Amino acid sequence: MELNILIVDDNREAAELFQELLAQQGHDVRCVYNARQALCEATEAPAQVYLLDLTLPDMHGTELARQLRPLSKGTPPLMIAVTGLTPEGGSREEMAVFDHFLQKPVDFERLERILNDAAAA
Repeated sequence: MELNILIVDDNREAAELFQELLAQQGHDVRCVYNARQALCEATEAPAQVYLLDLTLPDMHGTELARQLRPLSKGTPPLMIAVTGLTPEGGSREEMAVFDHFLQKPVDFERLERILNDAAAA
């Protein structure tokens, strides 16, 4: 099943590589490069899945996740942190806003399993 995915990462090369790989898997994937763009995109067309870098230039990824969640209509979105930071880099409360935490470089097979499970649910 195709998922609607929004990638938010200030590293354009990484975001566009993810976009290409996920599009090849049949997903509808959009990329933005900061939190402001993500909020605009999500207001117009909420995603089913958000892949969020934690260290964005204009807002921390955990705060962005908190602001994105209420924009979804119906089923809550799947929030995935994608970062070079370790999980210990944030408090338990901060990280609780995410459903999954993937460390860079991302294990794409693990990401595929997460997305397949989400699509099947």
